[in-house]
Amino acid sequence: MDLIGREVARGLRFPEGPVWLPDGSLLVVEIEGGTLTRIAPSGRAEVVARLGGGPNGAAIGPDGACYVCNNGGFRWLEQADGYLRPIGIAEDYASGRIERVDLATGKAEVLYRECDGRPLSGPNDIVFDAHGGFWFTDLGKVRARSMDRGAVYYARCDGSLIREVIFPSMTPNGVGLSPDGATLYVAETETSRLWAYPVTAPGEVGMEPWPSPNGGRILYGPPGYQRFDSLAVEEDGNICVATLVRSGISVISPTGELVEFHSAPESYCTNICFGGDDMRTAFVTLSGTGRLIAVDWPRRGFRLHQPG
Repeated sequence: MDLIGREVARGLRFPEGPVWLPDGSLLVVEIEGGTLTRIAPSGRAEVVARLGGGPNGAAIGPDGACYVCNNGGFRWLEQADGYLRPIGIAEDYASGRIERVDLATGKAEVLYRECDGRPLSGPNDIVFDAHGGFWFTDLGKVRARSMDRGAVYYARCDGSLIREVIFPSMTPNGVGLSPDGATLYVAETETSRLWAYPVTAPGEVGMEPWPSPNGGRILYGPPGYQRFDSLAVEEDGNICVATLVRSGISVISPTGELVEFHSAPESYCTNICFGGDDMRTAFVTLSGTGRLIAVDWPRRGFRLHQPG
């Protein structure tokens, strides 16, 4: 089936990381623009914070601030028709980082740049748990003849703890939790694989033995050449993974079956979040053309942990 919905905003510079807010507005990061941006219900875009680098994923923390995964920046190719594509590492790239943004003032501060003395490379996606901590993926950076091995981290939003939990992982991107918080899901981009890990304690997971390459249990892998991006979870536990190349949203059951596929109108269908009073609206980023769309979804999305 096709992703048929209304256009919420256009003219964004490679939007990602949508976050629905209870007042009906949305936050997105603009990776090429280097900003955290608020989209009003009218579609008007307002910059909340200018972060630079490559803000890539966002989530609201228990203190009401927005926490941003910043990948440090890409190089970009803008085609004659305006289509925007990331094509490599930014010339001024130094490292990745996790940032905290006060939504009332727009003030941004760097919370983490490293873990155990190792710089963060390309933080990508983020999700908070019920304990007030957050999981985030570090996809790494790709250079002309080499690429980083990625990792998944757990951290506290007061800056007191960051821990590498899963390593190595091949381009980990989307990350999410099952509604009961008992399972961590990680989507890898270049392998187009969705992995599952049992959460054994805050910031800890159980690991599968070798030959699992990353300690995860393989949940799903599509046929042919596809690439996985970010994800969101439905109230009933299905995992909705933004899928590149084939382009759309792959809906995968907790037992690993493809429930359905929603086709998108462009290749860079990069992210999805749920919102609306009944959590039946999917907000999807179409990044190459700079659009955010709203789609009536057949099931309720899981309501992410919010302040209070």
